[in-house]
Amino acid sequence: MHIENINTLQEQAIGLLKQLISTPSYSKEENDTAELIVQFFEKHHIPCRRVGNNVYAKNRHYDPEKQSILLNSHHDTVRPNKGYTLDPFTPTVKDGKLYGLGSNDAGGCLVSLIATFLHFYDQENLNHNVVFAASAEEEISGVNGIELVLPFLGQIDFGIVGEPTRLEMAVAERGLMVIDCTAQGRAGHAARNEGENALYKALDDISWIRSYQFPKVSPLLGESRMSVTVIETENRQHNVVPSSCRFVIDVRVNELYTFDEILEALRQNLKSQFKPRTTRMKSTSISLDHPLVRAGLALGRGYYGSPTTSDKALMPFHTLKMGPGDSARSHTADEFIFIDEIKEGIDMYIQLLDEFI
Repeated sequence: MHIENINTLQEQAIGLLKQLISTPSYSKEENDTAELIVQFFEKHHIPCRRVGNNVYAKNRHYDPEKQSILLNSHHDTVRPNKGYTLDPFTPTVKDGKLYGLGSNDAGGCLVSLIATFLHFYDQENLNHNVVFAASAEEEISGVNGIELVLPFLGQIDFGIVGEPTRLEMAVAERGLMVIDCTAQGRAGHAARNEGENALYKALDDISWIRSYQFPKVSPLLGESRMSVTVIETENRQHNVVPSSCRFVIDVRVNELYTFDEILEALRQNLKSQFKPRTTRMKSTSISLDHPLVRAGLALGRGYYGSPTTSDKALMPFHTLKMGPGDSARSHTADEFIFIDEIKEGIDMYIQLLDEFI
């Protein structure tokens, strides 16, 4: 690709990111940024479609007989925290950094993948189709995000999920399961030592959770871990023994365990009743022998296991999580991404796909 064309792609991507930063797009409120992405594609004469607040497009010479790769990132953001010293919705460039809400998570990845899609859109005789999707509700794992749009994309064989990884390859990702638990007792008067204290029963289970270690340890993600993060009783009086106690377990699962295996361990050891809120956010991994990963290795990129979850968990095909920016900046005050990171991201994505499509 000619240098001037790359420079144009980079400038257009950075310009789009500035527009996205200027447009609030909290989860479930992404209508305006979805419209910006649609307008961007229309400006480039690329047909695209919306499904809810998700936007997708396919390369000009899409062939249903070929395998397809999905390029995906999200355009929703969290709400700005109180530590901001800059206006989160004013894109500000200073010392090579572009500041603004969503700049790093995951606006830089999103516009880099859009630029990459533009690069391949018109090319004939590709070995694979290239499909792009900008998804909504990623920050809340909402049901109207990537899961809503996947049925409209055709057969997808593998994909790249754009998240800030410093352009290293996240080849595995922890799963997340939140479990609601209830310990049952019997109410009584505390002064007379009556009843059965549900709080004490809950504490017995919490003690087991705190000390239990799952035996299978992943070389990429380490051990699967459980943490009790919420506990409460219905009592508002100090002199009543609680008849029930509710607590919540946050479970982070490596790729060596299924959710069913985690739940079976709880069934065998907890006295409290429990029920998972959802089993959607499963742990995932992609083989180091996959063509995407081999291409990244050939380009000198490293790989690791990611402790955070993303839309990758909701895709029923192999995906590589990779993108410009740094996960450590996500959801922080005065969020930023380096301009050069976006430029490098576009270049790296194009090189990655050039290796095999």
